[in-house]
Amino acid sequence: MPFVLGHALSMKAIHGGKAKNEKIDAQKIAALLRGGMLPQAYVYPAEMRATRDLLRRRTHLMRKRAALLAPVQNTTSQYNLPEIGKKIAYKANREGVAERFAEAAVPKTIEVDLALITYDDTLLKDLELSSLNTAKHHDPHTLSLLQTGPGIGKILSLVLLYAIHQIDRFASVQAFASYARLVTCSKESGGKRLGTAGKKIGHAHLTWAFSEAATLFLRHNPQGQKLLARLEKQHDKGKALSILAHKLGRAVYVMLKRKVAFDLESFLQPSGSRAGEPGASLDAAGMSLSRACSTPAPAASVNATARLGRVSLSPRA
Repeated sequence: MPFVLGHALSMKAIHGGKAKNEKIDAQKIAALLRGGMLPQAYVYPAEMRATRDLLRRRTHLMRKRAALLAPVQNTTSQYNLPEIGKKIAYKANREGVAERFAEAAVPKTIEVDLALITYDDTLLKDLELSSLNTAKHHDPHTLSLLQTGPGIGKILSLVLLYAIHQIDRFASVQAFASYARLVTCSKESGGKRLGTAGKKIGHAHLTWAFSEAATLFLRHNPQGQKLLARLEKQHDKGKALSILAHKLGRAVYVMLKRKVAFDLESFLQPSGSRAGEPGASLDAAGMSLSRACSTPAPAASVNATARLGRVSLSPRA
């Protein structure tokens, strides 16, 4: 018996209704199957699901840890004390933080938060090490390829590896960018744009990973900072970072599809049909002269029996 896994959110978008029960759902799913229009979800391999879920649990723990760091900084401002001056995310910088407060109850509150942060650090370190060792057995080559990209370290490479799994399941780079929520889908009617749609369709963890990679890509990277400055001249800073994340997503697709390492020089080149070509070597439509010369010319009319031949660069030809 063939197995089909339907995409629940897409099915709801196609067959939404006021009434909902098992009978109506079965009838609609059967109609979609019969018409060949059932949107299918990817069947993730069972042997990798546990590690994928563990990495998602890590994201939840990291957010809880970040929620504990913020109150320590806010309490310092609340009592008009000087800034700590160090990142308390690192264990070595947490000594003496609770003793800065004069009230009896406040140091206890800070000590509780710092103790929870320290305990979370131990859990996260063990979780990350376990996930990394497991990934080396699942797909070590893809893991090492992902880490060649600037801004993609061990953790982001793990998230990308288990979120993408097989790059061949995406027919094109556009499909991959849409799945990663790196592009917005427009709604149009009669040639007029009516906004965007499908914001929840896609992989939220991939969106987060590429956003983090775009931010880390700029650290200690003068060439990347120049690229961002060039994008900011045309867009605002937030939009420029989104474009950079999209560009990184396309680069990751090419890396995994061709099984090659990250090429910074190619990444920094402007994109588009005229990228990397001098203006004189392109025609109005962006086709290079070498390609135009090797393409047979069209017939002079619909009723012509012979074509004009190939284009020649010689003015006397």
